[in-house]
Amino acid sequence: MSDVTIFAPAPILTVTVEGRADESEIHLHAGGQGVWQARMLRRLGSSVTMCCVLSGETGAVLRHLLEDEEVEVDAIERAGRGAAYLHDRRGGEREAIADEEGDPLGRHELDALYGRTLRAGLGSRITILSGPTDASALPADTYRRLAADLSAAGAKVAVDLSGERLTAAVDGGVGLVKVSDEELVADGLAESRERSSVLRAMHGLRDRGVATVVVTREQEPVLLLDGRGVLEVTPPPLQVVDHHGAGDSLFAGVVHGLARGDDVREAVCFGAAAGALNVTRHGLGSGDAEVVARLRDRVVARELELDDRPVSGKVSPSGLAALADPDGGSRHDEPSREGRGPDESGNAGPETRA
Repeated sequence: MSDVTIFAPAPILTVTVEGRADESEIHLHAGGQGVWQARMLRRLGSSVTMCCVLSGETGAVLRHLLEDEEVEVDAIERAGRGAAYLHDRRGGEREAIADEEGDPLGRHELDALYGRTLRAGLGSRITILSGPTDASALPADTYRRLAADLSAAGAKVAVDLSGERLTAAVDGGVGLVKVSDEELVADGLAESRERSSVLRAMHGLRDRGVATVVVTREQEPVLLLDGRGVLEVTPPPLQVVDHHGAGDSLFAGVVHGLARGDDVREAVCFGAAAGALNVTRHGLGSGDAEVVARLRDRVVARELELDDRPVSGKVSPSGLAALADPDGGSRHDEPSREGRGPDESGNAGPETRA
C-alpha cells in the first residue's frame, strides 16, 4: 500500500499556453487540488494512491499523465464529460479561455469511489480528503462520512478544505486541518484576518475535535495550533513567479513529514519550505526534494504566548523536537497513517531555542 491515499473525486485536465520568445508552447498536465498535492508528495519521495473518477476522453488522458508521474491510480472510469480547462499565460498572467466543470458524480459512481477510498486509506499512513473544483460534483456530506469511517477504523485523516466540505469533514473527525485565513473569514469562522481573530478561529476548530490546525496567511507567517500551543512559522522569502499552488505544496510537505515519522511541528516547518519553493516555479505542486530540505534550514519558527506575544526566536530542527509534546494532547502528533482551481491559490525534553 502507498504512504498516502488521496481522495480526489474529479481531477482536471489542464491545457496551458505559455510564451517563449516569439513562439507559443502548449503544456498538458493533470491538475486539481488532489493532483497538485500528489505531485509534490511524489517529488518529496512519498508513494501515493489517488482514488478518483475519470470521465470520457479527458479521463483517459488523465490516467496516462498521472501514471507518468508515478501516482498509483485507483479510478472509477465512466463515459461523459470530465473536468478540464484551457488557460493562456503568454501575457504573464493566467487568462481563462475555456473551463469545463464536468459531469457530477452519480450515486453508483460515488458509492464505488467511497469503497475504494476506504480500502486504500486503511492501508496508508495518512489519507488526504481533497475537493473537486466544482462544488456540485458530489455532496459535502461525503466528507463527513469518509472522515468518520476512516477515523473509526484507526486511519489518520488530513484535509485542506473550506466551506461546507470543511464543516462536514470536521464533524466526521479529522486529525489535521489546513486552511487559509481568507477562507476562515469567508466561512464565518473568523471575524477578520487579524492574527488574534484567526487564533480564536483555530481554537474553535480544536474545540470541535481537530488535533492540529494550520493556517496560511499569504505573505504573513503560517500559524500552527496543536496540543502544545501556537507556533508561528516563517518560510524564507523567495522571488515569486507564480503563487498558485503554494498552499497545496505546503500541505503536501506537511503530510510527507508526518508519513515519514516527523512530529507535527517539524512537519509544518518542512511544509513551509515546500510551499516557499513552489512560488519560484510555473508548475503547480512542483519542486525538488533536495532544495526543499535545504530551504527547511532557513525556516524560522517561534512559539507564541496565549496573548499572541512571541516568546522565542529562531528554532532549530532539534529545538523543534524538544518543543514537541510526545502526547501533544492528541494522537495525531504521531507519524500519521483537498478542490480549487489555480486561482485559489518529538521527543520530550526541556524547551530549546536557537
